[in-house]
Amino acid sequence: DLGKKDYEHLKTTFSVTLQIYILIALIIIFLAETLGLWFVLNKLVIPAERLTAAVWIYQAAIISFLLTIITTPYMASLIAHENMNIYAYVSIIEAVLKLVIVFLLQVLPYDKLIVYAFLLTTVSFIITFIYRTYCKKKYQECKFQLTKDKKLFKEIISYSSWNLFGNVATICKNQGVAIIMNIFFGPIINAAQGIANQISGVTSTFSNNFLQAVRPQIIKSYAGNNYEDMWKTTFLGCKISYFLVLLIVTALFSNLDHIFTLWLGDVPQYTAMFSQFTLIVVLIESISLPMATVNQATGKIAIYQTIIGVVVFLNLPISCLFLQLGFAPTIICVISIISMIGLVIIRLSFLYRIPQFNLKEIFLNVILPCGIVTIIMFLYNQFISLDQSTLLTLSLDVFVKIVLCSISIFLFGLSKKEKHNIVHLIISKLRISNG
Repeated sequence: DLGKKDYEHLKTTFSVTLQIYILIALIIIFLAETLGLWFVLNKLVIPAERLTAAVWIYQAAIISFLLTIITTPYMASLIAHENMNIYAYVSIIEAVLKLVIVFLLQVLPYDKLIVYAFLLTTVSFIITFIYRTYCKKKYQECKFQLTKDKKLFKEIISYSSWNLFGNVATICKNQGVAIIMNIFFGPIINAAQGIANQISGVTSTFSNNFLQAVRPQIIKSYAGNNYEDMWKTTFLGCKISYFLVLLIVTALFSNLDHIFTLWLGDVPQYTAMFSQFTLIVVLIESISLPMATVNQATGKIAIYQTIIGVVVFLNLPISCLFLQLGFAPTIICVISIISMIGLVIIRLSFLYRIPQFNLKEIFLNVILPCGIVTIIMFLYNQFISLDQSTLLTLSLDVFVKIVLCSISIFLFGLSKKEKHNIVHLIISKLRISNG
């Protein structure tokens, strides 16, 4: 609607969207408090003395998830208006509040796990309140009114249903695999997975925050039939997203054992290996996320989401099969990597339906520069190794890798115009700082 400059329709779209999200929230409450609660109580491997804590945590997770659902339309409006500074400020507030939780856990006398879960839920309440309050005051469309536009309701339900199908497949894959690992190997392996997922989450944040700024530009350009700008933004988004993740992967990949030793001391078996595989998955996915935005922008996503959802969901039965055959837990990670490569190919193949698509341009502007920088960093990691036994030497190794990766990105990953723009930006910033 913003791309088409149809502001009246924008108000209706927001209200209908919020109504749909409320409906989804009610369905999730019903499923979570019936089937979901039964599964937690009867099927998960949980020590008997911790079952009460597990139930409390489960309830807190449901509340946090519901708050996220209801907040989504407001965040969507914020991002669509490209008001990224507010998004950044709220993200900082959220990070600070979570840091405060860590200190509170040291002094509060109650069950640490239950307290942690409910403090996180409190943070979710605060963040939801901030987003809703700001958007209602700033944007006219965010003032909810009951709407009975059946045609629009049907269109958005259709669109969101296919998106929901893809998202449910992802949830089934992530949580289903965790449940399978719990059943086959017990809660210790889940602890290793949890640490790996933390590493993955932090790494993904770098590219996801960048993509939050890129997505509105891609969708608005498509809506305005400005395909040339859309492809330029998409290519740049693919490349920068990949390079941001590559910087983190380069710094962490070969240092994980030493980082875990300094950070956590003893860690569960497979933790470092899970983390390395997870970093590879995040890296592969990062290059295709702007492509996914282009496919979403068309609005014609039924076949696209069906194929994506099926490929993602197949992780679950295939993982179960291989574990039944006696494979080690790491087979889950191998399957995930193969699946992610498949998703990148699928997202790329669907771009053929978009006007002015050019595979050669993607190869020259995205795949080739990303490949060259990746090979340089791979060769460095293979043949050069610094001492990593202490915090000082480990920090030095990480610093050298980040600097080398940054130089490689600038020299081989960016076009002449992109290099010029970066140099111009740095010079202008230096001039401003010097008065």
